[in-house]
Amino acid sequence: MDYFNKLLDLLKIEQEEDLLSYRKLTETTSASERRANGLCWYPVAIRGTEIGRGDYLTVEIERTTHQDLPHQLRFGASAALFSNHDLKDRIEGVITHQNGNKLKIAVRIDELPDWARDGKLGVDVLFDQNSYDEMQHALKQADSIDGQGGTADLVKTLTGNRTPEFSIAHYQYLIPSLNVMQQLAVDKILSADHLAIVHGPPGTGKTTTLVQAVKALSKQDHQQILVAAPSNTAVDLLTEKLAEQGLNVLRIGNPSRVSERLMSLTLDSRMAEHPEMKQAKALKKQANEYKNMAHKYKRNFGKAEKEQRKALFDEAHKIMKEVGNIEQYVSDDIISKADVIAATLVGANHHTIRKLKYKTVIIDEAGQALEPACWIPIIKSEKVIFAGDHCQLSPTIKSNEAAKKGLSNTLMEKMVNQYPESVVLLEEQYRMNRSIMEYSSEVFYQGKLKAHDSVATHLLYDDDKPLLFIDTAGASFEEKTEGHSISNPDEASFVSKQLETLVQELSLRYSIEDFPTVAIISPYKQQIVHIKELLQHSPDIDKFKSKISVNTIDSFQGQERDVVVISMVRSNDEGIIGFLADIRRMNVAMTRARKKLIVIGDSATLCRLPFYENFIAYAQKLDAYQSVWEFINL
Repeated sequence: MDYFNKLLDLLKIEQEEDLLSYRKLTETTSASERRANGLCWYPVAIRGTEIGRGDYLTVEIERTTHQDLPHQLRFGASAALFSNHDLKDRIEGVITHQNGNKLKIAVRIDELPDWARDGKLGVDVLFDQNSYDEMQHALKQADSIDGQGGTADLVKTLTGNRTPEFSIAHYQYLIPSLNVMQQLAVDKILSADHLAIVHGPPGTGKTTTLVQAVKALSKQDHQQILVAAPSNTAVDLLTEKLAEQGLNVLRIGNPSRVSERLMSLTLDSRMAEHPEMKQAKALKKQANEYKNMAHKYKRNFGKAEKEQRKALFDEAHKIMKEVGNIEQYVSDDIISKADVIAATLVGANHHTIRKLKYKTVIIDEAGQALEPACWIPIIKSEKVIFAGDHCQLSPTIKSNEAAKKGLSNTLMEKMVNQYPESVVLLEEQYRMNRSIMEYSSEVFYQGKLKAHDSVATHLLYDDDKPLLFIDTAGASFEEKTEGHSISNPDEASFVSKQLETLVQELSLRYSIEDFPTVAIISPYKQQIVHIKELLQHSPDIDKFKSKISVNTIDSFQGQERDVVVISMVRSNDEGIIGFLADIRRMNVAMTRARKKLIVIGDSATLCRLPFYENFIAYAQKLDAYQSVWEFINL
């Protein structure tokens, strides 16, 4: 089908660009440079080894310095243990667990090589070939599905060859805690034969609605449900909320939000508690003893010793095969009893659940999901529920060519435009003061959002203004290009002073425990670097630092704070605003605030785009516009 061939072509372009950028970052760089780019842990220490599942050697590793640096070493990623003494000394494997500064890598060797004892070790994350393989396989499989009913009808619906249908006589499931539109969304999900969409703008209770829908589907179908999302964080949130409702949720993969609650819901944790695993543990101990005995025979010993060494390894392998059979039985037993399987989109084809089929799959954060990744769970089901907000951030795409040719257009967005009858928009939001909400509502949601009474007029304190635009035009706050990012040091300095003033005002009204949460966000990483540096030298802010976050807009998707300050950065005579032109990113930024939103930027540059011109006019209408010149001690 042309539909899938086009997606495969776009995915190939994206893969090539992704590989190219990975190589640029890794091939000629030192371990410390790769560490700075988040692609490496160095130095590390080996804390232990054990025989893992499938007879792999599992190596436990801890990073011993630079522990606060962000990184991309995640569960399921391919990685290599290397020695910085000799670049040829490296072993490749897969990360089977990652928590804080420790991780485990499964490698296909019987014992660690001698160089692993010499220190100067590190771990590189390798190019993510597996995700591309899974996406390509799913697209080819989807293309090959034909016939009538079930998955075939779902594929036809999603490719525009079949109109969605809804059963009138569906299972009624009234939920008193939901508002009218949330209840309507659950009804739509239950009545859909193949497709339903929950469009959840910021603060409208999308997660609450989905959790109730999963409960209702579980009662309606008496079948296992797959819940998936593009990010581990989104999967974790749903996993936790579903478990709180008493559903038996099984989290496939390693949670990113590592809490005892979440860890206890993983397959590994459930297997460890299973009564049958006592026998497996005893056998594994026996196999380890044989391997330890084998290690005492060095490879350069005589023929008899070599044969003895081989015999010990063979016996260990035979025992581990039996362990593997027990583990497979335990794994299958636990999986079969789960009400809900929760995994990332790529994790939906994890080897432990690869053969499973579902009546319904729910894809959360579908507005951020790359379409080829969505097909991984879709081909395992007969019905798909998309939930998310395509008016917020779209998927991250490395190739401009692939993005322009359509890869940036998500499957959820296609379905919203093609089948509006499948969509329910959640209209009541429980986060923002009305004045913060209304501009976003007009631009992105046809003015349909309503602020719930509990938040519509809430403020930091009486007579405070919930919205403020501070115009830096004419103040000579000029942007600077630094590497691949842009900053505005004068604006950063002004932002930090504004924060100091705000903190002083609030400290008169709040104790440290009750102090409002504050976020300073910006579209540009380098601006964040400047602001963080300035705040480090501010004693007034120091005692409230646990309440203050500073980061890029993208990192705040899905989060909220009492106060949000946005540093817009761009200020130039040409009126160039770069990726500020992506107004969906600004929708994310402006809708993080509960009680106060402060936007700081240069109107002369920003007003080249109607979105910002209209926002500034909206602020003026609310008497929420101030010039930077109105602030003393500039």
